[in-house]
Amino acid sequence: RKAVNHELSKLFNEMWDMDVNRFMPGKDYTIDLQGKAGAAQQGDSAVQDNAPRHLFHNVNEERLKSTKTFATFISLLDNYETSTGIEEVVTPEEIVENNCFLDAILATEVMKLAHEYLLKKNLAKPNLDDFKNQLYGIWFQLYARKGGDRPDSCGFEHVFVGETRRGKQILGLHNWVQFYLQEKHNQIDYKGYVTRKNKTRPDKDDQVLSIQFSWKGSVKPIGSTFIGVSPEFEFALYTIIFLLGEERVTHETVKIEEYELQMVVCRHGSHIGTAYPVLLGTSSE
Repeated sequence: RKAVNHELSKLFNEMWDMDVNRFMPGKDYTIDLQGKAGAAQQGDSAVQDNAPRHLFHNVNEERLKSTKTFATFISLLDNYETSTGIEEVVTPEEIVENNCFLDAILATEVMKLAHEYLLKKNLAKPNLDDFKNQLYGIWFQLYARKGGDRPDSCGFEHVFVGETRRGKQILGLHNWVQFYLQEKHNQIDYKGYVTRKNKTRPDKDDQVLSIQFSWKGSVKPIGSTFIGVSPEFEFALYTIIFLLGEERVTHETVKIEEYELQMVVCRHGSHIGTAYPVLLGTSSE
């Protein structure tokens, strides 16, 4: 296991503390963990469902709609064709929506701190418009996910919306708001939580979870996600790790709050391929 990156841990904890848009467990939302997920392989169509109810028992939708970064984020979730291999068509309205979202997050303290940090490292442009263009390229520029020539994917779609491959595999989908909205529309079926070694079960106020679920006919045996955090928080973390790394897959071990996480970011040329947190251990072990 890689040693904890103290510099990034300190930065990410500052961001965590200043993330005023973050939803608080028990106050802005409640989750219902239910049973522990059974064994499953990627692509299984039938797995045991150890959670008959939804994961999200309730979420303060008024707050989602009235918080600019969440509202502009939600407007992007229906802009994609989830099946890989099918060319994405980006309409002028969608380009406007992408820009509104970036404008909203760039106005937050979390993204301002990210920008400052990246400037110190000479990894970002000082001018905000230039930085915004840099973010647009990393997250929204389309590319072909698998050897084809049709641009069928982008970092944002993969990480935040989720994709499917040949109807057999779920790719990405590491965002709690998308999970909640898909669950609300009965598109996602939560199958149970996945425990870490030595920890009996997660708590309902844990803000990082490993879960199993099915979506569009496939099962994701294990997916990790932050719960309750703002879109700008995730965007900032993944962008920083992406820009700091050179290799195809970057793993950074960080401690945020009481969570020891391995942050995984894969690159697809100059774009994000995927990005997600993996829960390592907790101090309660």
